[in-house]
Amino acid sequence: MAQLVGLIVTEDDTFKKHFGRLLRAGAIPVSVLEDRTGRDGSPDLIIVDTRGDAASAMSSIERLRAGAPGAGIFAVALVAEPDLILQAMRAGANEFFTWPPAEDTFHGAVRRAAARRETVQGARASATTLVFFGAKGGAGTTTLAVNCGVEVARLSKRSTLIVDLKPGLGEVALFLGVRPRYSLLDAIDNLHRLDREFLKELVVKHKSGLEILSGSDQFDRPGAADGGAIEELFRLLARQYEYILIDAGSQINSCTVASLYTADTIFLVANPDVPSVRNAQRLLERVRQLGACGERVRVLLNRAAEPYPIPPKQIEGALGHPIHHTFSSDYKTVSTALNSGVPLALTGNSDIAAQLDHFTRQILDPGAEGLVAQPARRKLAGLERLVSIW
Repeated sequence: MAQLVGLIVTEDDTFKKHFGRLLRAGAIPVSVLEDRTGRDGSPDLIIVDTRGDAASAMSSIERLRAGAPGAGIFAVALVAEPDLILQAMRAGANEFFTWPPAEDTFHGAVRRAAARRETVQGARASATTLVFFGAKGGAGTTTLAVNCGVEVARLSKRSTLIVDLKPGLGEVALFLGVRPRYSLLDAIDNLHRLDREFLKELVVKHKSGLEILSGSDQFDRPGAADGGAIEELFRLLARQYEYILIDAGSQINSCTVASLYTADTIFLVANPDVPSVRNAQRLLERVRQLGACGERVRVLLNRAAEPYPIPPKQIEGALGHPIHHTFSSDYKTVSTALNSGVPLALTGNSDIAAQLDHFTRQILDPGAEGLVAQPARRKLAGLERLVSIW
């Protein structure tokens, strides 16, 4: 499901924070505008606080409906009075809730609004956004993100962009053997002019068709103060591409949180070792705390070769989360591809290239039969006790 854009109309900070969390915690990603004049056009969802002056709130709903005829408008009141519900519907609201709404009911309304948007003739396209996040440095996050991006561009023939979100040490362009002139910082520092033509100047195109918005060469940016600009950037990019892949590194900060909120799918990359599994468990819990829906998280087990330091079944038990896909360990093939700047998909036949091909086809066609590798399970003495202490 592609990302929606939400707007919360209220003067109450508690109301705004509550619905901001609800919008971001659902199975459908919703990016929240900070004001009523988003640069990327009309919002898809509008939450209107009608708990105060009802007459003024109804006038606001009428104006919002006129300005965004395709949006889903949700009215929120203190009590469900029949007359108030009728007024809200006549003004243009699609849904009516009492404060605070039941989460299941609210998320059901968001799903209905998303379905309506997809059936509206001429509804604007929005990218499918895939975030790759590492349980630790060196887990292979960039390798998987880069090669998946190349495969998505090559197989889908659709507009595809990869964004390097890591400050200072981003390696996406290096792995692809390209030399970018501009970086992510040029995009977030010029959001006011980031139209299609300007974006063409900022990105560099790989021969596979994948476009690259390279990482910053500054170690302190993007930083904490850039989180809002990063979320706005992803909102703008989602209107210009069909697939966006984000290499988010392995650190939780305001910028990576912005990427998690905008993601259709979050791929958590882990290795079958104790530090990686421990970190993956903590990161899954942190994602839940942040309100980014856990339904979007897919665990990728990378460099999984027998004998496993920790068997995959045991890792699933420790995480309380299934392993979505397993990639074998092939250091020689992967390192040769990285050192040459030629992606695995373009270097010839290899087991790891075939695995990436299958993984990407599963992304492009989610209804296809599962292709998750099922390696042999082998219990190692003492590991069960070690994992259980987490």
